Amino acid sequence: MALLGPNGAGKTTCISVLLGLRKATAGEARLFGLEPTDRRARSRCGVMLQESGVPDTLTVRELVELFGSYYPHPMPTERAIGLAGLEPQSKQQAGKLSGGQRQRLYFALAVAGDPEVIFFDEPTVGMDVESRRLFLQSIRDFSKQGKTILLTTHYLEEADQLAERIIVIDRGLLVADASPREIKSRVVAKQVSFTASTPLTEADFAQLAVSNLTIDDHRVRLFSNAPEALLRELFRRGVDISDLQVVGADLEEAFISLTHQAEEKVTQ
Repeated sequence: MALLGPNGAGKTTCISVLLGLRKATAGEARLFGLEPTDRRARSRCGVMLQESGVPDTLTVRELVELFGSYYPHPMPTERAIGLAGLEPQSKQQAGKLSGGQRQRLYFALAVAGDPEVIFFDEPTVGMDVESRRLFLQSIRDFSKQGKTILLTTHYLEEADQLAERIIVIDRGLLVADASPREIKSRVVAKQVSFTASTPLTEADFAQLAVSNLTIDDHRVRLFSNAPEALLRELFRRGVDISDLQVVGADLEEAFISLTHQAEEKVTQ
């Protein structure tokens, strides 16, 4: 499950409440039917927060063994290290790991207790492309074991790739709770892009019902609720186009639309 929202929406606060790190000012939070501060609930959770720290002088293996010892039924050390893709660095001190390797170490520590639920708060921030790819595969491998994952991220393509369920919040309010496909289907407009043989300007689309129009040299990108009618009109005008693409909105466009609608309701 991905928890999405703009900066300040309440994502990290929500996770902090669920972990018992903050106390709710109203309402209640339950984890496995228990108070989040209950040790019986905590012993079934793993967490990887935005900011973490470990002793630099301990090795990867020593840290994973240490964190596993905090749980009643820990995951075998080798398995946790393997899930994080850190076998070659198992004897390396934490202080000598690269940024991406350090993030994967935090993943290994989060799964060391073999938790039933794991919380990831912006886990790939600062990762390079390769480290991010390996990390996302580690999350997929972990979820295949029947574990529940709650993920917050600003990289919406990650949420689209990983999540079966997406919750969007804005200003602490629930905006959407559905599958990625359902959320994307809420945006009626289709994304249209093409290359025109001659340069077009915004004036060429002044009488056409389009939105989010961008023109980069000969390449045009826009959104339209009636792409067929739009294209018929362009052909009628004699516009010669190539590399035409008409696709549904992606998760980013749906996210922007949902949060924009929420903002309008608040201002009204």
